[in-house]
Amino acid sequence: MQKLIFRHHILSRVFLSSIFIFISAPNLYAAKPKPVQQVIVAPAIMKQLADRVEALGTARANESVSISSNVTEKVKTILFDDGQQVKTGDILIILENAEEQANLQQATAVQGERKLAYNRLVRLSKKNLTANEELDIARLAVDQANANITAIQARINDRIIKAPFDGITGLRELSVGTLIESGDTVVTLDDTRTIKLEFSVPAVFLAELKTGLKIEARSDSIANKTYQGEIKSVDSRVDPVTRSVKVRAILENTDGRILPGILMQVDLLRNLRNALVIPEAALLPSGTKQFVMVRKTSNNKDLVDKREITIGTRIPGWVEVLSGLSLSEQVITHGNNKVRDGAAIKILDVDDGKVDISEIINGKPAKGKQP
Repeated sequence: MQKLIFRHHILSRVFLSSIFIFISAPNLYAAKPKPVQQVIVAPAIMKQLADRVEALGTARANESVSISSNVTEKVKTILFDDGQQVKTGDILIILENAEEQANLQQATAVQGERKLAYNRLVRLSKKNLTANEELDIARLAVDQANANITAIQARINDRIIKAPFDGITGLRELSVGTLIESGDTVVTLDDTRTIKLEFSVPAVFLAELKTGLKIEARSDSIANKTYQGEIKSVDSRVDPVTRSVKVRAILENTDGRILPGILMQVDLLRNLRNALVIPEAALLPSGTKQFVMVRKTSNNKDLVDKREITIGTRIPGWVEVLSGLSLSEQVITHGNNKVRDGAAIKILDVDDGKVDISEIINGKPAKGKQP
């Protein structure tokens, strides 16, 4: 009996001691507060957007010609090199013309002789010492000599090949002394300062195709550099097999990197507009709906406002916001999946396009715009 009373006494003291410890040190049992989530935000901004129609096109020179010879003759002089920029009227090739030059000298001498005879008859005619018929015959003889010189000069000009417009010559395929025949191509010439880009567009977009519609074009062959241009003309017929229409656009090739024949990817820019956009990383999809975590300030504290938005066109890294967000409102782009509606947050930095996100995440000093 005494042992039972002693055991009961011990248990009572232990119980009372536990209550005392709990009352005197409540912090030992209280839950620790959760740390404030650190996030990066970005503002909603305005960008120029367009609905894009993609196509494939072939680049062609604004002016292109294969220059050929009108006569069969040997090459005497070559005055151009591969890929040389030439001007209108520059002499490219001179063919042998020694015979024509000799004929020209002879015809010039005959012309001089006949002019002297004509002038002599004119002086006699003034003194009524010659018949008018003789004067007319002498005049016709001079005209005949002039025509003969013109014909010979034309044959000489046929042996001097000139550039018909400003452009770049192709590869030289002949040498001095080469015999070329009439119709043979002696050099190619392309004006590539402006490029004609030809491509086909499905006929369903025919109503929107019009002169002046803006386009963008790029090619793997030129490191995907983007060139701006616009539609110059639309074909008057739709292909009955492919149900597409041919379109020709104009690109300014100021750097000369677009060469005729290059395959280019074309984007037609329909419905060009200024639109509200946010970084695509801010989106939190849920079923068919889209949400963003918006930064709001209350009592000098940064809190989370979960908001549903309606989105439109997407471009690399960005998404158009049709409703649910206002210009300059800030959305969480990094850490948005770790916060809940109404929670307190700490802003590490504002991503305005000038910050290095990787440095911020890795704990390095931020270089962008501070919140």
